[in-house]
Amino acid sequence: MNAIPIKMRGIYLLGHGDLEQLEFRDDIPTPSPGLSDVLIRVSAAGVNNTDLNTRKAWYSKGTKNLEDASWAGEAIRFPRIQGIDVCGTIVKVGKRVDKAMLNQRVIVEPCLREVNGKWLNTPWFLGSECDGGFAKYVVVASRHAYPIQSSFSDVELASFPCSYSTAENLLTRAKVDENDVVCVTGASGGVGSAAVQLAKARHAKVIAIANPSKSNKLKSLGADQVLSRNDHLLQKLGENQIDVVIDLVAGEKWGDLLNILKPFGRYAVAGAIGGAHVNLDVRTLYLKDLNLMGCTVLEPSVFKNLIQRIEAEEIVPVVAKTFPLHQIAAAQKYFEAKQYTGKIVLTID
Repeated sequence: MNAIPIKMRGIYLLGHGDLEQLEFRDDIPTPSPGLSDVLIRVSAAGVNNTDLNTRKAWYSKGTKNLEDASWAGEAIRFPRIQGIDVCGTIVKVGKRVDKAMLNQRVIVEPCLREVNGKWLNTPWFLGSECDGGFAKYVVVASRHAYPIQSSFSDVELASFPCSYSTAENLLTRAKVDENDVVCVTGASGGVGSAAVQLAKARHAKVIAIANPSKSNKLKSLGADQVLSRNDHLLQKLGENQIDVVIDLVAGEKWGDLLNILKPFGRYAVAGAIGGAHVNLDVRTLYLKDLNLMGCTVLEPSVFKNLIQRIEAEEIVPVVAKTFPLHQIAAAQKYFEAKQYTGKIVLTID
């Protein structure tokens, strides 16, 4: 096995702002695992909305000193190594960790309950409150490193952790089953395309909303119907026709998502790429007995269930494009253009 170097290459996020805040370095100290940690040599790491949102301080609700600019509502400590999607190989384990984990290929649960040997009341997220996978090595608690047996490549496996666990969590919280008609907004993105697949794995009927140019791809992933994001939903679907809305967009058309829901319908949200502020007619909420759920922290069963679905190939990776780590700025520009379906992945070597 190759020796673990004292220094490693990676990307530092130096502060909030534009792409110039991303700095490629080859002199970053290699982290060391604590007693209950593992050290992972990263082979691939996915690009996510959270990377851009964190850099731009999008999560902050407007506080002057950005004390709430992370997923957990805390200030980001800079420099920070981002990267919430990690696939790699365990190369070193802490004294309390089973040595059988050495040399295991793993993907990392992005929602962290244990960091630096401490159990957290408020979960942290990899690459946000602590350093993540945009580097050659990363340390996580062993409980969050999941060995996986799969024919998928490291790049393909790196497309799964954040997007697919977010989608699985949305569907788990909304209790989606084979009797449901599910509407997925932003269906061509990483989480959206994952939600389409995972809803079909539950044998639900799926209506995807996306750019019309993505229609064929989404149907190949299992969508029963694809609507344009510019369509008038009430005209296309009618009122009280949908059991579950999985929303990643929000924005100005948000009210129609509640109108298309049946009485006792379930609305689950984990994104707001169309706009974070919406108009709610509270009468629609209470007269239809709707259930509205915000979904960020993963339910305890979610990541284990996701691993099982990957290993059984009930779902497939959707990798649109890869970039080498040092081209992270180009990768994020490509990501923001949204002219693709699925995930953008960085290769670390």
